[in-house]
Amino acid sequence: MNCFPELPDGYNEIFSINLQKDKKAALKVNGLALGIALILCIVGHFIVPISALFDFNQGLGIYIIRFLVLLAGVIVYMLLHELVHGITMKHFGAQKIKYGFTGMYAFAGCADFFCKKPYIIIALAPVVVWGLVLLIINCFVSGPWFWVVYFIQVNNISGAAGDIYVTYKFSKMPEDILVRDVGVSMTVYSRQ
Repeated sequence: MNCFPELPDGYNEIFSINLQKDKKAALKVNGLALGIALILCIVGHFIVPISALFDFNQGLGIYIIRFLVLLAGVIVYMLLHELVHGITMKHFGAQKIKYGFTGMYAFAGCADFFCKKPYIIIALAPVVVWGLVLLIINCFVSGPWFWVVYFIQVNNISGAAGDIYVTYKFSKMPEDILVRDVGVSMTVYSRQ
């Protein structure tokens, strides 16, 4: 079984996180996101110099279109990221998925309790799926358009800092844990 609609008997809370309320955890996650973004931008600069993004040779109109495509791409990506979380939750047996936006974070969540391995897959699915899709697209674009796609990729990987953080935390926890992710907070339960 990958998912339970109710907490089984004998389980007790061992960990919880709410990035809206826990400022220390939010700082860790946002610091990780910034660090990842910085490293990726440096790597990207060695592939295609970032100055290519600001190239006016094709005219002001194309320049504006590039930035509008980038902005729209980031917004669409955030929606697709949460959709992949939701689809993966559903795949592992979730009853009802709730989507939302807190002003700081977009989220997908549900009231069900997931086993450890399925939850780690749920957490990492969007960064893996969209990471591969964006990598393939990046292989076929060049110059300033490389950076349009690459910035969406940077958003993909650095924006998954919370998912990476909880995966790291949960991987060190007992094998029997159950994770309840309601979107804005997570609670972990164990028999141990």
